[in-house]
Amino acid sequence: MAAMPDAVANPHPAAEPCFHCGEPIPVGTAYPIHLPGQDRPACCRGCQAVAQTIIDSGNADYYRLRTDLPKTPEAALEELKQLKLYDLPEVQQSFVKSEGDIREANLILEGIVCAACIWLNERHLRQLPGVLAADINFSTHRARVRWDNGRVQLSHILQAVQEIGYLAYPFDAGRQEELFRKERETAIRRLAIAGLGMMQVISNGLAR
Repeated sequence: MAAMPDAVANPHPAAEPCFHCGEPIPVGTAYPIHLPGQDRPACCRGCQAVAQTIIDSGNADYYRLRTDLPKTPEAALEELKQLKLYDLPEVQQSFVKSEGDIREANLILEGIVCAACIWLNERHLRQLPGVLAADINFSTHRARVRWDNGRVQLSHILQAVQEIGYLAYPFDAGRQEELFRKERETAIRRLAIAGLGMMQVISNGLAR
């Protein structure tokens, strides 16, 4: 992965949003994302790191295929430490199937917004040495991952998901319902905002 340069003067002030998350670029600065033949701006070091990981791993087509924007990444150092707990046998006992070193688990993925997210996560996980299978259901955000524990640890798999801007954790029906509830609330807010915007357009048209 290419080294992350410091923030530089934004060559596209106010004209181009963050290439990764679509948020506005802070005035006067940008974190460049290196694409073949061009650089694109990021709004923060987090988006820069995530985008560069996606591009350097050979998955740049994600940006061409996606139909919605991901969540802006946040600092996750404490979460990365906690991921090591998922490697403990007593923790895995409740959600991991084992056949010797071959393990299989059902995970929930947060941050899935379109089919390109599925494509990116499946491709990224399948590229990990030791991962034998990775299949994700778009409607449930549920992932089935099978791996060789002698070659890769579950914490590394979860960390790989975080590195491209998503969050994975063991499947739990209660947490899945909470995730769906949050997504429904977000969708309702977006619909309400869109409705208000349309009403304003109609109102302006009638006033002319």
